[in-house]
Amino acid sequence: MPKQPKVAIIMGSDSDFPIVEGCIKILKEFGVKTTVNICSAHRTPDKASELAKNAEKDGYEVIIAAAGKAAHLPGVLAAYTVLPVIGLPIKSSTLDGLDSLLSIVQMPSGIPVATVAINGSENAALLAVQILGGAYPGLRTMMHEYKLKMAENIAKKDLQLQEKLRGL
Repeated sequence: MPKQPKVAIIMGSDSDFPIVEGCIKILKEFGVKTTVNICSAHRTPDKASELAKNAEKDGYEVIIAAAGKAAHLPGVLAAYTVLPVIGLPIKSSTLDGLDSLLSIVQMPSGIPVATVAINGSENAALLAVQILGGAYPGLRTMMHEYKLKMAENIAKKDLQLQEKLRGL
């Protein structure tokens, strides 16, 4: 039986779940096995280090880490693993997520964290699929199809717009 691609999704708080849900749906659409955990870089640092240290051994190939405010979770996880870590900044109540974005994107040399847009869970999933596509050609094919379908949807919408404009 062929190996199934596997992504760990780690959220800093249960309040991140409504955003992370879109990520989970896309990964499932692509047939990527996922697990989702809550783990705080500040409140449960030992758990964060254990999850990251064991991720490779547990068969994960990419980690998506969602965090808001002082969003250190992606960086902490990246410090303990050689797996690619994708940071998903969550919009916070005080600075609209800019604090989260800057906390994730400004990593020191040697600890890279790929970062997507604030609340960009779908792009986090798609980036994970593209990373996995290097080892799973079927995912790369599915990604080509996904992008083709996006382009077709835009073409349909443009056609609908042009028809509306003719009626004005």
